[in-house]
Amino acid sequence: MTFGKRAFDIFFAILLLVPLSVVILAVAIVLLVSQGRPLFYVAPRMRAPGEKFNLLKFRTMLLEADDFGATGAHKHWRITRVGRFLRRSRLDELPQLFNILRGDMSFVGPRPPLPEYVERFPALYNQVLSNRPGVTGLATMIYHAHEDRIMARCKTAEATEAAYYRRCLPTKLRLDLIYQRRRSLRVDLWIIWHTVMTVLVPNWQGRGRRRLPSDQVAPSKKRARVKNQMPAE
Repeated sequence: MTFGKRAFDIFFAILLLVPLSVVILAVAIVLLVSQGRPLFYVAPRMRAPGEKFNLLKFRTMLLEADDFGATGAHKHWRITRVGRFLRRSRLDELPQLFNILRGDMSFVGPRPPLPEYVERFPALYNQVLSNRPGVTGLATMIYHAHEDRIMARCKTAEATEAAYYRRCLPTKLRLDLIYQRRRSLRVDLWIIWHTVMTVLVPNWQGRGRRRLPSDQVAPSKKRARVKNQMPAE
């Protein structure tokens, strides 16, 4: 991570924690009353090849031993009423401000993957994780809603895993590689702006055509390279 990007992350994480500490405390109290402990979902993720960290989120699901992998329809019964609101509003991700301060994450970057994904596709993740994982990113902003629709149709853990590996992961990795080649402060601010508006304004993603601040098109050879390394549908 460049000095400028790290300085940006620290400054804005501290700036946001001042007003949002009240929101974080309020959410913690509501979860404590409605769900009990633990308040946080702590999950092992990768911040760089060979480097794990604990990702923090507010807990939004009923506890189940050995829970892992993508969330499909087979897990929806475990999402609590408060958890649905936290997920929809993205308030469940507020604790990741502490991940940013610790240096595990950035505001913008690829979403931190599970260790098993990195072990399965090491060559691709060696490229993707050359950027510090982010709370939001190009793949999150563009593909998150579509991914949710795909996962919502998966009724078993096996179907969820197959859909994620064959449909979601290849697209997200292509978008992460595009961000890697185009990253800049201007692009980061653009992604943050659209992420915030997507949360605040219904159907924001469908309003008009959006493109990255640069008009450069990602090379098709690079897209093909990612596709060739992923499992066939």
